[in-house]
Amino acid sequence: MSAAADTARVMDGVYRNQRHIYDLTRKYYLLGRDVLIDRLAPPVGAQVLEVGCGTGRNLIAAAKRYPDAQFYGFDISSQMLETARANVAKAGLSDRIALNLGDASDPHVILGFGQRHLAEEGFDRVFFSYTLSMIPVWQQALVVGSSVLKADGRMSVVDFGQQDGLPRMFRHGLFAWLKAFHVEPRAELRSILSDVAGTNGYSESFSSLYRGYAVYAELQAGASGLHSPATK
Repeated sequence: MSAAADTARVMDGVYRNQRHIYDLTRKYYLLGRDVLIDRLAPPVGAQVLEVGCGTGRNLIAAAKRYPDAQFYGFDISSQMLETARANVAKAGLSDRIALNLGDASDPHVILGFGQRHLAEEGFDRVFFSYTLSMIPVWQQALVVGSSVLKADGRMSVVDFGQQDGLPRMFRHGLFAWLKAFHVEPRAELRSILSDVAGTNGYSESFSSLYRGYAVYAELQAGASGLHSPATK
């Protein structure tokens, strides 16, 4: 079994039942997702990609917020995509949100949308929302994400931080609980993002949110326009 197939099997197992209550429960601890959506601000006619779209929650919120953009999302879990497609259809956004099964570390994953211009032109915005902590080969996922940015595009990341400003017992308890769901906050996230930025000549920003509970980062190609949310 390939690494991607094994990851898909694990994720389907984790979310086969959880997907039905995922959005209801995760809103209380996947903090900073709306900060990312607020910051997307895609230009008119933009193409926006979410890597690891899960139930489609972020794509739906972003599509409602930015009606002049087209949105795309892929996930390695067929179970989550089944829920995402139902949610997108229920929201009446099937014409503006395209979904596909895909592996974040696959450099050809964009071809799965069946729109060659996306691979040729790239995306105005690419974002990761609490997915890098679940992707085994997360460093490669960042490389792939950066490779599909337009010349003036922006890549955004929000995920679990290292809980630096929170009590040690809380940190240990949270990390142990997350591990049960195959989630591992990435201690090297900032350094890997810096490597990706340096390799591509991007500007970068990295911020701690909610006393280190979460982190938010942006990599900007071309002109500047980065944002560091106030540390909370």
